Amino acid sequence: MANGWAPDSAVQDQIEDSLNDAVSAARARLPKGRGSAQCEECGEAIPEARRRAMPGARTCVVCQSARDKLPARSMFNRRGSKDSQLR
Repeated sequence: MANGWAPDSAVQDQIEDSLNDAVSAARARLPKGRGSAQCEECGEAIPEARRRAMPGARTCVVCQSARDKLPARSMFNRRGSKDSQLR
């Protein structure tokens, strides 16, 4: 239930916007262009099956897994906590 001047669907709209931002960010991180036969990080050969499954891949599975474990950062805080509203 929305309060004040916000429409009743304000919370759902906020959730959908956050989800759309996350999907857009994930799509932007997908490899583009021509892939590589060698991993950019370790220099090992990228298997043909990976290159077919992931066109544009530039890292091997091991190096990509290590990259995926790094913490993700979001550019927008749409949670609207009371602290952020009071500042």
